[in-house]
Amino acid sequence: MNTSFSRRGFLSLLGAGTASLAGCASTGPAPSGSVITYRDGVSFRSPDAMADGPSDLEQMYGTVVDNGFVVPAIPYQQINPRYYRQRVVDPTGERPGTIVVDTPSRFLYLVEPGGSAMRYGVGIGREGFSWSGEGVIQWRQKWPKWTPPDEMVARQPELVKYSAKNGGMPPGLTNPLGARALYIFQNGQDTLYRLHGSPEWNSIGKAVSSGCVRLMNQDIIDLYERVPEKARVLVWQ
Repeated sequence: MNTSFSRRGFLSLLGAGTASLAGCASTGPAPSGSVITYRDGVSFRSPDAMADGPSDLEQMYGTVVDNGFVVPAIPYQQINPRYYRQRVVDPTGERPGTIVVDTPSRFLYLVEPGGSAMRYGVGIGREGFSWSGEGVIQWRQKWPKWTPPDEMVARQPELVKYSAKNGGMPPGLTNPLGARALYIFQNGQDTLYRLHGSPEWNSIGKAVSSGCVRLMNQDIIDLYERVPEKARVLVWQ
């Protein structure tokens, strides 16, 4: 089965499954409970629909004390609201418990029962470093060490101090894997592709990392608690 999914296929599915959400961009404030739809066909709930006002957003993206680390609050006002964590109508058609990364749209979906999905904004790999296909979350880690692969060390010799032979980079607020990491395997082999947190909240929605999918730390903590064991993962290009 072909597990890659084109942008056109995604928008066709979105249009067929959620026709009531199609339309032009909203040009004024959205009432509570409404849905804003942009011209690219990707919909998001307004902040008032996703949360009960700024106080809920402040709680969602506020300071988190976790395993002895203090994760700083995120200035959510500086992030495009489409990338806020929110529950949406599932556009994927996949079975509950599946993770779908829509690379072109910079979204990650965790499919839920009943036709909904939790959606998270993500940053993705630069062109030439991306991966697509189907895999499984074989391993999960809170506050992981980061060990750059040998190929990355060869490109960036300054990372040799974090190489496997030197023990990797210890967990912490500046660690590129952030607060959580979900490790994708394919056919029993590590793809070296991760879903992980990042302290660089302003990279969400952009293509900046060396191949992995990054989420805001507050979002990866939330996703980690929701993802079932051995979850299936699809990455669309």
